[in-house]
Amino acid sequence: MTIQNNPRIPASQLKQFMKDVFIGSGVPEEDAEISSQVLIASDLRGIESHGIGRLKMYYDRMKIGQHNPITHFDIVRDRAATALVDGHNGVGMVLGYKAMNLAITKAKQFGMGSVAVRNSTHFGIDGFYALMAVKQNMIGMSFTNARPSVAPTFGVQPELGTNPIAFGAPTDEAIPFLYDGATSLIQRGKVEVYARYDKEMPEGWVIDENGNALTNPEYTLHAMGKDKASLLPLGGSGEKFSGYKGYGLATMVEILSASLQTANFLSATIGIDEQGKPVPFGLGHFFMAIDIESFVEIDQFKKTTGDILRELRNSRKEPGQSRIYTAGEKEYENEIRLAREGIEIIPKLQKEMKQMQQELGLSQYKFPF
Repeated sequence: MTIQNNPRIPASQLKQFMKDVFIGSGVPEEDAEISSQVLIASDLRGIESHGIGRLKMYYDRMKIGQHNPITHFDIVRDRAATALVDGHNGVGMVLGYKAMNLAITKAKQFGMGSVAVRNSTHFGIDGFYALMAVKQNMIGMSFTNARPSVAPTFGVQPELGTNPIAFGAPTDEAIPFLYDGATSLIQRGKVEVYARYDKEMPEGWVIDENGNALTNPEYTLHAMGKDKASLLPLGGSGEKFSGYKGYGLATMVEILSASLQTANFLSATIGIDEQGKPVPFGLGHFFMAIDIESFVEIDQFKKTTGDILRELRNSRKEPGQSRIYTAGEKEYENEIRLAREGIEIIPKLQKEMKQMQQELGLSQYKFPF
């Protein structure tokens, strides 16, 4: 949704700014480095909803105590190939990074490693953690629940989160396979992006409490905050286009993210108490790493996976279409392009960055706005 003539900031400078905002919010430097890595990865991959566009959300939540800037990675149950971690509502990116590293370590020893996390917070893009395993020549999977925003099929009340699924695998090409997608048609962050650009949303993404379509993003965000609007699951409303499949997948992610952890689920992750005061969300995550060489030689796996992707891309195309993509291709190409061009900062983000800069005294940054 790029609009031309907005200033662009080099990715390295933007990452350092985000790191300094985390440090200014009380996050230790090592954890701030991890957090800024996750956010800049989102911006570089062209996922506008989860990079610099989310920074002020973390900043605000730490100020009011919904996120603890000091992250305690407390392993409360440890078995050979599995572990359960309590994050004590620390920084989600730090918990996700450490949990996937633990899953990878276990997979190297036992062939598979799985780590469940409870009492966490929003952890950025799901695919970041799957890619951590891919870089170790493993299959990586990552799941998380989220605050209620999605209605079940035939319902109008937001119950499920956008509950993304990430699956990554190495290939014999430079581009790994990476599926990273919400189990809803869109995520709340997409609504926020439309609001930043003052653009109407397409019909069919969001419904109000009477099942009517909503297209105004500002009103939608307000209504979602009042429990009066819901995103729709993958497939959309009802059963005509198999909306129950997205609903079922979202529920699967909820089980992986709450039942294994004895964690908050559905409406309990809303982040507001009965008096309307903000409280920690208590989110849950689930990570898995699979050591490919426990099954087959890594080169053979990469070739087979590459052959699968090449056959898909080379299949017959729809009239008027010049290219078929496989998951992760567009983001990989964005990463190369945006590393060269810089990250576009639209006016509403400029305002947020200025506010954080002024409040934290980060006068060393001379942004072109």
